[in-house]
Amino acid sequence: MALRQSNVPMPDSRITASDVARKAGVSQPTVSRVFTPGARVSPDRERRVREAARELGYQPNTLARSLNTGRSYTIGVVLACLQNPFYPEALQRLSEALSAKGYHVMVFFAANMAEEVDGVVDNLLAHQVDGIILASVSISNELTDRLKELKIPFVLFNRAQEDRGLPAVTAANFEGGKRAGRFLAAGGHVRIAHIAGWQKSLNGRDRQAGFVAGLAEHGLAPFRIIYGEYDRQKAIAATRALFDCGTFPDAVFVGNDHMAFAVLETLRMDLGLRVPDDVSVVGYDDVPMAAWGTYDLTTLRQPVNRMVGETVSMLLAMINNHPLQGRVEIDSPLILRGSARIPDGWTSPRRIRHPRNTTG
Repeated sequence: MALRQSNVPMPDSRITASDVARKAGVSQPTVSRVFTPGARVSPDRERRVREAARELGYQPNTLARSLNTGRSYTIGVVLACLQNPFYPEALQRLSEALSAKGYHVMVFFAANMAEEVDGVVDNLLAHQVDGIILASVSISNELTDRLKELKIPFVLFNRAQEDRGLPAVTAANFEGGKRAGRFLAAGGHVRIAHIAGWQKSLNGRDRQAGFVAGLAEHGLAPFRIIYGEYDRQKAIAATRALFDCGTFPDAVFVGNDHMAFAVLETLRMDLGLRVPDDVSVVGYDDVPMAAWGTYDLTTLRQPVNRMVGETVSMLLAMINNHPLQGRVEIDSPLILRGSARIPDGWTSPRRIRHPRNTTG
């Protein structure tokens, strides 16, 4: 029985850049520039080349490109874990943004221990990556000094050090924490607790310091501060400790949404409290789950698209020999939903119950 032939072109290793050039009506160097990150090509020629490559099943020779340019076109991303739902979304967007620029992503995981992060970075350097994004991990001064000495471009994503000259992209965590403190105080709460993040993280320290400053503007001090270390089980234990007494908080600011979800579940399911009637809860991140009806979480948004865009722009600029950039902080707007009492007189243009607009 004769097999029916398909009209769908199959990838063929014999298709060359010259074949693509002939079909697109351009020169072979133009085809090479289209598939070389950072090279300038007119939009019309790029469209024609990419259409011709897709129709012919052409795949650019990344090995040859690496030999010609001395680059691997690979970016290493180091993560501590993916339990916090902020990071899977951020990783996806980092991968998409870098892929659009012609780069591959190599992901490594390391616990928040300096020696383990150092070991992973050694592994990345052995793979000759062009740059490194350090996300959700603690990084030592010795390691950043070493990377600078080796002239390896790197950016800290959603992490920073005290040295504001290091390349880093974070939320404006102090101002975000202050905004949470002001909001809860303005809502008439007087016993406002904080389940704080990991104190070896500057993010966690800044959010806590901002929260304390926001309360102080209203003549208040934190009812109690317990460290949840961005861990779900520790957040559950912290919630039980806060409410296992005669006088308990009437509001809780939680260091990130991952912990805030555990707090909400414990308050409602284990302790039988009403949110926000008995206690208001505010988180930090605005991951997509925060808008789910189950949580309906009032939270500070980390604009992941803007953070990813700044990170990729900063890293690629350094790869292309532009000067080292310092920290970039991006404002965290307050997203009003149903988990916290809204103060009298406050408008709520950001009261969002549907999945958020992911344009950041």
